[in-house]
Amino acid sequence: SGFRLPARKVTVNLSPADLRKEGTAFDLPIALAVLGAYGMTDMREADDCLVVGELGLDGKVKPVEGVMSMVMAAREEGIRRCYLPQENVMEGLVVEHIEIVGVSSLAHLAAMLSDPRTICPARAASENFLEQETECYDVDYREVNGQQFLRRAAEVAAAGMHNLLFCGPAGTGKTMIARRLPTILPSLSREENIEISRIYSICGQLPAGQPLLNRRPFRSPHHTVTPQGLTGGGRPVRPGELSLASGGVLFLDELTLFRKSAVEILRQPLEEQRVIVSRVRGSYEFPADFMLCAAMNLCPCGYFPDRSRCRCTPAQVRQYMGRLSRPIMERFDICAEAAPIRYEELRQNAGDNESSAAIRARVERAREIQA
Repeated sequence: SGFRLPARKVTVNLSPADLRKEGTAFDLPIALAVLGAYGMTDMREADDCLVVGELGLDGKVKPVEGVMSMVMAAREEGIRRCYLPQENVMEGLVVEHIEIVGVSSLAHLAAMLSDPRTICPARAASENFLEQETECYDVDYREVNGQQFLRRAAEVAAAGMHNLLFCGPAGTGKTMIARRLPTILPSLSREENIEISRIYSICGQLPAGQPLLNRRPFRSPHHTVTPQGLTGGGRPVRPGELSLASGGVLFLDELTLFRKSAVEILRQPLEEQRVIVSRVRGSYEFPADFMLCAAMNLCPCGYFPDRSRCRCTPAQVRQYMGRLSRPIMERFDICAEAAPIRYEELRQNAGDNESSAAIRARVERAREIQA
Protein backbone atom coordinates (compact mmCIF):
# COMPACT_ATOMS: atom_id res chain seq x y z
CA SER A 1 0.00 0.00 0.00
CA GLY A 2 3.04 2.29 -0.05
CA PHE A 3 3.53 2.66 3.71
CA ARG A 4 6.89 1.82 5.33
CA LEU A 5 6.65 1.14 9.06
CA PRO A 6 9.61 1.70 11.41
CA ALA A 7 11.20 -1.47 12.78
CA ARG A 8 9.48 -1.28 16.14
CA LYS A 9 7.38 -3.61 18.22
CA VAL A 10 3.63 -3.02 17.83
CA THR A 11 1.07 -4.06 20.44
CA VAL A 12 -2.55 -4.31 19.31
CA ASN A 13 -5.15 -4.27 22.08
CA LEU A 14 -8.72 -5.38 21.30
CA SER A 15 -10.97 -4.25 24.14
CA PRO A 16 -12.80 -5.60 26.10
CA ALA A 17 -10.32 -8.41 26.66
CA ASP A 18 -12.85 -10.89 28.09
CA LEU A 19 -14.90 -10.92 24.86
CA ARG A 20 -13.58 -13.34 22.26
CA LYS A 21 -12.98 -11.68 18.88
CA GLU A 22 -13.79 -13.72 15.77
CA GLY A 23 -13.92 -12.99 12.08
CA THR A 24 -11.93 -10.94 9.58
CA ALA A 25 -13.78 -7.63 10.00
CA PHE A 26 -11.04 -6.38 12.37
CA ASP A 27 -8.31 -6.38 9.68
CA LEU A 28 -8.95 -2.89 8.31
CA PRO A 29 -9.44 -1.09 11.67
CA ILE A 30 -6.27 -2.71 13.08
CA ALA A 31 -4.24 -1.61 10.06
CA LEU A 32 -5.71 1.89 10.27
CA ALA A 33 -4.91 2.11 13.98
CA VAL A 34 -1.28 1.18 13.30
CA LEU A 35 -1.00 3.87 10.61
CA GLY A 36 -2.58 6.39 12.94
CA ALA A 37 -0.21 5.47 15.77
CA TYR A 38 2.79 6.13 13.49
CA GLY A 39 1.27 9.40 12.28
CA MET A 40 1.00 8.22 8.66
CA THR A 41 -2.64 9.33 8.34
CA ASP A 42 -4.87 11.92 9.98
CA MET A 43 -7.17 10.16 12.47
CA ARG A 44 -9.39 13.14 13.31
CA GLU A 45 -11.95 12.14 10.67
CA ALA A 46 -12.06 8.66 12.19
CA ASP A 47 -13.57 9.90 15.47
CA ASP A 48 -17.09 8.56 16.14
CA CYS A 49 -16.74 6.24 13.13
CA LEU A 50 -17.03 2.52 12.55
CA VAL A 51 -14.39 0.87 10.34
CA VAL A 52 -15.08 -2.64 9.04
CA GLY A 53 -13.32 -4.76 6.45
CA GLU A 54 -11.08 -7.70 5.63
CA LEU A 55 -7.68 -6.93 4.13
CA GLY A 56 -6.05 -8.87 1.35
CA LEU A 57 -2.26 -9.17 1.09
CA ASP A 58 -2.39 -6.62 -1.73
CA GLY A 59 -4.05 -4.05 0.54
CA LYS A 60 -7.50 -4.33 -1.04
CA VAL A 61 -10.54 -4.36 1.24
CA LYS A 62 -12.72 -7.44 0.95
CA PRO A 63 -16.39 -7.81 1.99
CA VAL A 64 -17.42 -9.32 5.32
CA GLU A 65 -20.59 -10.92 6.68
CA GLY A 66 -23.14 -9.37 9.03
CA VAL A 67 -22.58 -5.75 7.98
CA MET A 68 -26.25 -4.82 8.37
CA SER A 69 -26.26 -5.79 12.04
CA MET A 70 -22.94 -4.01 12.62
CA VAL A 71 -24.24 -0.76 11.14
CA MET A 72 -27.46 -0.99 13.17
CA ALA A 73 -25.43 -1.47 16.35
CA ALA A 74 -23.24 1.49 15.39
CA ARG A 75 -26.28 3.72 14.91
CA GLU A 76 -27.63 2.71 18.31
CA GLU A 77 -24.26 3.68 19.85
CA GLY A 78 -24.46 7.15 18.31
CA ILE A 79 -21.76 6.62 15.69
CA ARG A 80 -22.11 9.10 12.82
CA ARG A 81 -20.28 7.36 9.95
CA CYS A 82 -19.30 3.87 8.78
CA TYR A 83 -16.39 2.99 6.49
CA LEU A 84 -17.34 -0.27 4.76
CA PRO A 85 -15.98 -2.43 1.92
CA GLN A 86 -17.39 -1.33 -1.43
CA GLU A 87 -19.23 -4.64 -1.84
CA ASN A 88 -21.07 -4.06 1.48
CA VAL A 89 -22.12 -0.43 0.86
CA MET A 90 -25.59 -1.29 -0.48
CA GLU A 91 -26.20 -3.48 2.55
CA GLY A 92 -25.13 -0.68 4.90
CA LEU A 93 -27.38 1.85 3.18
CA VAL A 94 -30.42 -0.14 4.28
CA VAL A 95 -29.86 1.37 7.75
CA GLU A 96 -31.10 4.96 7.87
CA HIS A 97 -29.74 8.03 9.69
CA ILE A 98 -26.06 7.10 9.44
CA GLU A 99 -23.43 7.94 6.82
CA ILE A 100 -21.97 5.11 4.74
CA VAL A 101 -18.62 5.47 2.96
CA GLY A 102 -17.23 2.79 0.63
CA VAL A 103 -13.57 1.80 0.88
CA SER A 104 -11.68 -0.09 -1.82
CA SER A 105 -8.23 -0.38 -0.23
CA LEU A 106 -6.18 0.58 2.82
CA ALA A 107 -4.46 3.34 0.84
CA HIS A 108 -7.87 4.64 -0.27
CA LEU A 109 -9.07 4.91 3.34
CA ALA A 110 -5.86 6.59 4.51
CA ALA A 111 -6.08 9.11 1.66
CA MET A 112 -9.70 9.99 2.49
CA LEU A 113 -8.89 10.55 6.15
CA SER A 114 -5.91 12.76 5.25
CA ASP A 115 -8.07 14.83 2.87
CA PRO A 116 -11.65 15.01 4.28
CA ARG A 117 -12.85 16.78 1.12
CA THR A 118 -12.62 13.45 -0.74
CA ILE A 119 -14.98 11.70 1.68
CA CYS A 120 -18.22 11.16 -0.22
CA PRO A 121 -21.00 9.35 1.69
CA ALA A 122 -22.94 6.95 -0.53
CA ARG A 123 -26.32 8.49 0.26
CA ALA A 124 -27.25 9.76 -3.19
CA ALA A 125 -27.45 6.29 -4.78
CA SER A 126 -29.61 4.80 -2.01
CA GLU A 127 -32.94 5.82 -3.53
CA ASN A 128 -32.46 3.46 -6.47
CA PHE A 129 -32.58 0.22 -4.52
CA LEU A 130 -34.12 0.95 -1.13
CA GLU A 131 -37.58 1.04 -2.64
CA GLN A 132 -39.57 -2.10 -1.88
CA GLU A 133 -39.13 -4.39 -4.87
CA THR A 134 -41.83 -6.73 -6.09
CA GLU A 135 -41.46 -10.21 -4.66
CA CYS A 136 -40.40 -12.57 -7.40
CA TYR A 137 -40.68 -16.36 -7.10
CA ASP A 138 -39.66 -19.07 -9.52
CA VAL A 139 -42.80 -21.13 -8.87
CA ASP A 140 -46.55 -20.47 -8.97
CA TYR A 141 -49.72 -22.35 -8.05
CA ARG A 142 -50.84 -21.87 -11.63
CA GLU A 143 -48.48 -24.75 -12.48
CA VAL A 144 -50.26 -27.21 -10.17
CA ASN A 145 -52.96 -29.30 -11.79
CA GLY A 146 -55.53 -31.05 -9.60
CA GLN A 147 -55.28 -31.52 -5.82
CA GLN A 148 -57.87 -28.85 -5.03
CA PHE A 149 -58.13 -30.18 -1.48
CA LEU A 150 -54.43 -29.67 -0.78
CA ARG A 151 -54.49 -26.24 -2.43
CA ARG A 152 -57.37 -25.23 -0.17
CA ALA A 153 -55.54 -26.55 2.90
CA ALA A 154 -52.45 -24.53 1.94
CA GLU A 155 -54.53 -21.36 1.53
CA VAL A 156 -56.22 -21.73 4.93
CA ALA A 157 -52.87 -22.47 6.57
CA ALA A 158 -51.29 -19.38 4.99
CA ALA A 159 -54.21 -17.19 6.06
CA GLY A 160 -53.80 -18.16 9.72
CA MET A 161 -50.07 -18.98 9.77
CA HIS A 162 -51.06 -22.53 10.77
CA ASN A 163 -48.63 -25.43 10.80
CA LEU A 164 -49.52 -27.84 8.02
CA LEU A 165 -48.95 -31.56 7.49
CA PHE A 166 -49.42 -33.31 4.15
CA CYS A 167 -49.65 -37.08 4.23
CA GLY A 168 -50.37 -39.63 1.55
CA PRO A 169 -48.81 -41.82 -1.15
CA ALA A 170 -45.65 -40.85 -2.97
CA GLY A 171 -45.97 -38.78 -6.14
CA THR A 172 -49.25 -37.04 -5.30
CA GLY A 173 -47.87 -33.47 -5.31
CA LYS A 174 -47.28 -32.86 -1.59
CA THR A 175 -43.84 -31.33 -2.09
CA MET A 176 -44.94 -29.38 -5.16
CA ILE A 177 -47.71 -27.63 -3.24
CA ALA A 178 -45.55 -27.04 -0.17
CA ARG A 179 -42.80 -25.34 -2.20
CA ARG A 180 -45.32 -22.77 -3.43
CA LEU A 181 -46.50 -21.73 0.04
CA PRO A 182 -44.29 -18.59 0.22
CA THR A 183 -45.91 -17.31 -2.99
CA ILE A 184 -49.30 -16.94 -1.25
CA LEU A 185 -48.08 -15.56 2.08
CA PRO A 186 -48.71 -11.81 2.58
CA SER A 187 -46.16 -9.42 1.11
CA LEU A 188 -43.22 -8.49 3.30
CA SER A 189 -43.33 -5.24 5.22
CA ARG A 190 -40.12 -3.19 5.21
CA GLU A 191 -39.45 -4.13 8.85
CA GLU A 192 -39.88 -7.85 8.08
CA ASN A 193 -37.67 -7.55 5.01
CA ILE A 194 -34.85 -5.97 7.01
CA GLU A 195 -35.15 -8.48 9.87
CA ILE A 196 -35.03 -11.46 7.50
CA SER A 197 -32.17 -9.94 5.49
CA ARG A 198 -30.16 -9.37 8.70
CA ILE A 199 -30.21 -13.10 9.43
CA TYR A 200 -29.07 -13.97 5.91
CA SER A 201 -26.39 -11.28 6.11
CA ILE A 202 -24.95 -12.80 9.28
CA CYS A 203 -24.86 -16.22 7.59
CA GLY A 204 -23.36 -14.80 4.39
CA GLN A 205 -26.31 -15.95 2.29
CA LEU A 206 -27.53 -12.66 0.84
CA PRO A 207 -27.48 -12.71 -2.98
CA ALA A 208 -24.59 -10.73 -4.48
CA GLY A 209 -25.46 -7.08 -5.01
CA GLN A 210 -28.83 -7.45 -3.28
CA PRO A 211 -29.04 -5.73 0.14
CA LEU A 212 -32.52 -7.06 0.93
CA LEU A 213 -33.88 -10.55 0.37
CA ASN A 214 -37.26 -9.20 -0.86
CA ARG A 215 -39.01 -12.55 -0.54
CA ARG A 216 -40.21 -14.84 2.20
CA PRO A 217 -37.70 -17.62 2.83
CA PHE A 218 -38.39 -21.27 2.13
CA ARG A 219 -36.03 -23.66 3.88
CA SER A 220 -36.09 -27.38 3.19
CA PRO A 221 -33.26 -29.09 5.10
CA HIS A 222 -32.37 -32.69 4.27
CA HIS A 223 -33.60 -35.34 6.69
CA THR A 224 -30.01 -35.96 7.83
CA VAL A 225 -29.84 -32.49 9.43
CA THR A 226 -28.62 -32.44 13.04
CA PRO A 227 -30.39 -30.70 15.94
CA GLN A 228 -27.58 -28.11 15.93
CA GLY A 229 -28.15 -27.53 12.22
CA LEU A 230 -31.75 -26.63 13.01
CA THR A 231 -31.25 -24.47 16.10
CA GLY A 232 -27.85 -22.98 15.29
CA GLY A 233 -24.43 -23.22 16.90
CA GLY A 234 -20.85 -23.78 15.82
CA ARG A 235 -17.81 -21.53 16.23
CA PRO A 236 -18.59 -18.73 15.88
CA VAL A 237 -22.23 -19.29 16.81
CA ARG A 238 -24.47 -18.88 13.76
CA PRO A 239 -28.25 -19.09 13.28
CA GLY A 240 -29.65 -22.42 12.12
CA GLU A 241 -32.40 -23.47 9.74
CA LEU A 242 -35.14 -22.39 12.17
CA SER A 243 -33.87 -18.81 12.09
CA LEU A 244 -33.20 -18.83 8.34
CA ALA A 245 -36.88 -19.83 7.89
CA SER A 246 -38.12 -17.04 10.19
CA GLY A 247 -40.79 -15.00 8.43
CA GLY A 248 -41.34 -17.77 5.91
CA VAL A 249 -41.75 -21.54 5.67
CA LEU A 250 -39.74 -24.41 7.14
CA PHE A 251 -40.52 -27.51 5.09
CA LEU A 252 -39.60 -30.94 6.39
CA ASP A 253 -40.02 -33.42 3.55
CA GLU A 254 -40.23 -37.11 4.53
CA LEU A 255 -40.84 -36.12 8.14
CA THR A 256 -40.63 -39.67 9.50
CA LEU A 257 -37.06 -40.02 8.20
CA PHE A 258 -35.73 -37.15 10.36
CA ARG A 259 -33.92 -38.26 13.49
CA LYS A 260 -36.12 -38.09 16.56
CA SER A 261 -33.88 -35.63 18.41
CA ALA A 262 -34.07 -33.16 15.53
CA VAL A 263 -37.87 -33.31 15.32
CA GLU A 264 -38.41 -33.06 19.07
CA ILE A 265 -36.25 -29.93 19.24
CA LEU A 266 -39.02 -28.09 17.35
CA ARG A 267 -41.35 -28.09 20.36
CA GLN A 268 -40.12 -24.97 22.16
CA PRO A 269 -39.38 -22.80 19.07
CA LEU A 270 -42.88 -23.47 17.72
CA GLU A 271 -44.37 -22.21 20.98
CA GLU A 272 -42.08 -19.24 21.66
CA GLN A 273 -41.11 -18.18 18.09
CA ARG A 274 -37.47 -18.01 19.18
CA VAL A 275 -34.59 -20.36 19.85
CA ILE A 276 -32.02 -19.97 22.62
CA VAL A 277 -28.59 -21.53 22.09
CA SER A 278 -26.64 -21.93 25.34
CA ARG A 279 -22.88 -22.37 25.18
CA VAL A 280 -20.00 -22.06 27.66
CA ARG A 281 -19.21 -18.53 26.47
CA GLY A 282 -22.78 -17.30 26.70
CA SER A 283 -26.39 -17.64 25.63
CA TYR A 284 -27.58 -16.57 22.18
CA GLU A 285 -31.15 -15.82 21.16
CA PHE A 286 -32.23 -16.15 17.52
CA PRO A 287 -35.66 -15.55 15.93
CA ALA A 288 -37.68 -18.59 14.90
CA ASP A 289 -41.08 -17.25 13.84
CA PHE A 290 -41.81 -19.55 10.92
CA MET A 291 -44.67 -21.57 9.46
CA LEU A 292 -43.96 -25.28 9.72
CA CYS A 293 -44.98 -27.48 6.81
CA ALA A 294 -44.18 -31.17 6.59
CA ALA A 295 -44.89 -34.06 4.22
CA MET A 296 -44.84 -37.76 4.96
CA ASN A 297 -45.91 -41.13 3.68
CA LEU A 298 -48.13 -43.39 5.77
CA CYS A 299 -46.01 -46.53 5.49
CA PRO A 300 -42.46 -47.59 4.61
CA CYS A 301 -43.27 -48.34 0.96
CA GLY A 302 -45.23 -45.10 0.54
CA TYR A 303 -48.38 -46.52 -1.06
CA PHE A 304 -50.69 -46.96 1.96
CA PRO A 305 -53.74 -46.97 2.00
CA ASP A 306 -53.73 -48.32 -1.58
CA ARG A 307 -53.74 -52.03 -0.73
CA SER A 308 -53.43 -52.97 -4.39
CA ARG A 309 -49.83 -51.71 -4.20
CA CYS A 310 -48.99 -51.57 -0.47
CA ARG A 311 -47.80 -54.82 1.13
CA CYS A 312 -46.93 -53.37 4.56
CA THR A 313 -48.45 -55.14 7.56
CA PRO A 314 -50.55 -53.21 10.12
CA ALA A 315 -47.70 -53.60 12.60
CA GLN A 316 -45.24 -52.03 10.14
CA VAL A 317 -47.62 -49.12 9.51
CA ARG A 318 -48.03 -48.51 13.26
CA GLN A 319 -44.28 -48.67 13.83
CA TYR A 320 -43.65 -46.27 10.96
CA MET A 321 -46.19 -43.76 12.26
CA GLY A 322 -44.90 -44.23 15.80
CA ARG A 323 -41.68 -42.40 14.90
CA LEU A 324 -43.54 -39.15 15.56
CA SER A 325 -44.48 -38.35 19.14
CA ARG A 326 -47.93 -37.12 20.06
CA PRO A 327 -46.67 -33.65 21.19
CA ILE A 328 -45.12 -33.11 17.75
CA MET A 329 -48.27 -34.26 15.95
CA GLU A 330 -50.30 -31.84 18.07
CA ARG A 331 -48.15 -28.95 16.80
CA PHE A 332 -49.75 -29.39 13.37
CA ASP A 333 -52.98 -27.39 13.17
CA ILE A 334 -54.05 -28.80 9.80
CA CYS A 335 -53.50 -32.31 8.46
CA ALA A 336 -54.44 -32.93 4.83
CA GLU A 337 -54.36 -36.30 3.09
CA ALA A 338 -53.22 -36.37 -0.52
CA ALA A 339 -55.06 -38.69 -2.88
CA PRO A 340 -53.62 -39.98 -6.19
CA ILE A 341 -54.62 -37.93 -9.24
CA ARG A 342 -56.08 -39.52 -12.36
CA TYR A 343 -54.64 -38.57 -15.73
CA GLU A 344 -58.02 -37.15 -16.80
CA GLU A 345 -57.98 -34.68 -13.87
CA LEU A 346 -54.54 -33.45 -14.83
CA ARG A 347 -55.57 -32.87 -18.44
CA GLN A 348 -58.89 -31.26 -17.50
CA ASN A 349 -57.35 -28.44 -15.46
CA ALA A 350 -54.13 -27.97 -17.43
CA GLY A 351 -53.41 -24.27 -18.02
CA ASP A 352 -56.58 -23.09 -16.24
CA ASN A 353 -55.42 -22.98 -12.61
CA GLU A 354 -55.70 -20.12 -10.17
CA SER A 355 -52.48 -18.14 -9.80
CA SER A 356 -50.60 -17.52 -6.58
CA ALA A 357 -51.35 -13.78 -6.86
CA ALA A 358 -55.10 -14.42 -6.75
CA ILE A 359 -54.77 -16.71 -3.74
CA ARG A 360 -52.47 -14.25 -1.98
CA ALA A 361 -55.10 -11.51 -2.33
CA ARG A 362 -57.59 -13.65 -0.37
CA VAL A 363 -54.94 -14.50 2.22
CA GLU A 364 -54.09 -10.83 2.75
CA ARG A 365 -57.78 -10.01 3.10
CA ALA A 366 -58.11 -12.74 5.74
CA ARG A 367 -55.09 -11.31 7.62
CA GLU A 368 -56.71 -7.84 7.57
CA ILE A 369 -59.89 -9.24 9.10
CA GLN A 370 -57.86 -10.98 11.83
CA ALA A 371 -55.92 -7.80 12.55
